[in-house]
Amino acid sequence: MPDGLDLHRLQFAFTIIFHYIFPQLTMGLALFIVLLKYRGLRTGEARFDDAARFWIKVFGITFAVGVATGIPMEFQFGTNWSRFTEYAGGVVGHTLGMEGLFAFFLESSFLALLVFGERRLSRKAHFGAALALWIGSWLSGFFITATNAFMQHPVGYEIDANGNLQLADFWTFITNPWALVQYPHTILGAVVTGSFAVAGLGAWWTLRGEHTVVARTNLAYGTTVGLIAAVLVAFPTGDLQGKLVAKHKPIALAAMEGRFETGTHAEITLIGQPNVKERKLDNPIAVPGILSFIAYGSFSDEVKGLNEYPESEWPTNIELVYYSFHIMAGLGTLFILLMAVANLWRWRGRLHTSRALLWMLMLAVPFPFIANTVGWMTAELGRQPWVIYGLMRTEDASSPNVHGGTTLFSLIGFMGIYFVLGCLYLFLVGREIAHGPQSSTATPAH
Repeated sequence: MPDGLDLHRLQFAFTIIFHYIFPQLTMGLALFIVLLKYRGLRTGEARFDDAARFWIKVFGITFAVGVATGIPMEFQFGTNWSRFTEYAGGVVGHTLGMEGLFAFFLESSFLALLVFGERRLSRKAHFGAALALWIGSWLSGFFITATNAFMQHPVGYEIDANGNLQLADFWTFITNPWALVQYPHTILGAVVTGSFAVAGLGAWWTLRGEHTVVARTNLAYGTTVGLIAAVLVAFPTGDLQGKLVAKHKPIALAAMEGRFETGTHAEITLIGQPNVKERKLDNPIAVPGILSFIAYGSFSDEVKGLNEYPESEWPTNIELVYYSFHIMAGLGTLFILLMAVANLWRWRGRLHTSRALLWMLMLAVPFPFIANTVGWMTAELGRQPWVIYGLMRTEDASSPNVHGGTTLFSLIGFMGIYFVLGCLYLFLVGREIAHGPQSSTATPAH
């Protein structure tokens, strides 16, 4: 049996990966709900309200399951990671608390108004509720990202008499340079997820010849926003994130590229397999100078390899860091290409008749979830062996009194419960898709 630390990490990894399926979709859909409600308010066209009403229902189902799957993670800070909580709770507890007390309650309150208040609120008030939902959703994402950014690049703290961290400067903590780059990169990744969901469902309805007016609205908005977001994920936010990693965590950068040797004109690897045992990259296909440019802004700058650092400072799983990063980068590139072609076809008036492209948009829906997941894996695995970079190692953060067998038992329980929740979620969303958008004529005017 793996030791307790490995099982603690496995349990948290499982719960957070499953949980993040849902908030990335809600953060992406929140923007679309605002856009559709705004267009409906300005034009008076029923198709925008019908589309918004449908996505509000999907948002509500997704939000509920996201809350249910997120609660166990909060408990794990006390059960599985008590030493981390004792050491860093005086800092990260502020943003975690703000996420729960402000953003979560703001989000849930205005979601209720959106779902149940359309018949009672004016059109402007209902749009205001959508706007508040969007703000609450993205504010929630910021507080969580700020917490993670502190673990990646700790700032604004001091060490008290007991050797634990305390918040010294809240503004410095909130405006952490890492957070200011990581947050837009993360939120735009969520918008890509929402865009593919909206466009993919529009493609599905178009292929079946159902709800054609709303389907074309979904296609138009999903592909337009999707292209903009996919480009911004790569540049400037992805580029800035890469430069931060190069500056503050060069070991992680070397692991992401499977780079063992130091040298100038550092290449970026398109295909290759890291061979940690022999400290080399097998079968590489690389483009010279690109990694130097991404990291430091010059094609000739030197990039250090893993051999420059002791193995005790290397990420604990070089292979997984490498493959996670390359899957994320590869999918991100394909997202830009697919959305660019879809927009070109839409501008020519041919998207709704191109069955091949519609099938591609529909089948592509799961891939932004994968890209966002492996992106977070790259960040978290690249930070290892530190739970708070440079301050606390992961092996010192777990709960010493929680036995590995107990953790394994609860992990199996989580897997069973989450399987049921996943099936229930797919059933409820599938039922909404089968019903389609509700006509605005079914909703009385205020």
